[in-house]
Amino acid sequence: QVQLVESGGGSVQAGGSLSLSCAASEYTNSNYCIGWFRQASGNEREGVAVIDHDGSATYADSVEGRFTISKDNAKNTLYLELNSLKPEDTAMYYCAAIAWSYSCNYVAPADYTYWGQGTQVTVSS
Repeated sequence: QVQLVESGGGSVQAGGSLSLSCAASEYTNSNYCIGWFRQASGNEREGVAVIDHDGSATYADSVEGRFTISKDNAKNTLYLELNSLKPEDTAMYYCAAIAWSYSCNYVAPADYTYWGQGTQVTVSS
């Protein structure tokens, strides 16, 4: 059972930056998809960014060019840099993982097996 613990959320003004971290309890490298998701109040959970097995990243259109996902395999830690934040980025941010050997692009958010407890990001205008 993979345990995920997020940290780094907070409150910033529009245009500001935040860094999120997600520490995994065990090795989640070659056979796992792992990524960041968010859920704003009243909205469904949506994908933000996912790292595939080859290290390539896929971003939601709404965050492309502003957010950067990365991994430190030695530390089993996933990161998300959030820049040029907008009020509409306000949400609970979660990291999630699933044991999946194929392309991570084929995995829907609802299919991810392991979820962290979430960290709140609030952006004020």
